[in-house]
Amino acid sequence: MEDHKIVQRNIALQREWYGEPLGDRVRRLVVAFDVSQANLADVLGISAPMLSQVMSGRRAKIGNPAVLARLIMLERKILTPEVASGRREALQRALDDVRASKPAVTRDNLPVDVGRSAILALRRLATAEDLTEAAGLLDDRFPDLADLLRRAGKRA
Repeated sequence: MEDHKIVQRNIALQREWYGEPLGDRVRRLVVAFDVSQANLADVLGISAPMLSQVMSGRRAKIGNPAVLARLIMLERKILTPEVASGRREALQRALDDVRASKPAVTRDNLPVDVGRSAILALRRLATAEDLTEAAGLLDDRFPDLADLLRRAGKRA
């Protein structure tokens, strides 16, 4: 198979496995944290050449689940107020936290947004009004569950 076809196939697999090409995800992190690709590779726990190959589509997947978990951790940190502020010390602290992390990817601890799946399932089961009303009933005793119901009730 030609190199071009291999790259196209790998990028298609990345879309299927990761939701979008890994190059797009990694570039967002490089910009958000204002770091080099090599520095980001170090934080993730992957070699710079390997990260480059994954980004370009010469490789289809990240073989180490802990590396993928760290990538997801960084994506989530972008959404925190400290990191979103863009303050250099906050960005560096987030990078250091992720670099030092030893994420375990097990059946009970997957780095996925289970809340998003729950929201979609709840929206199939009840109307926005019912979900919001149920949230109000649960607020005092089960605030986290109420928050999930409230988010499901907001149709974006």
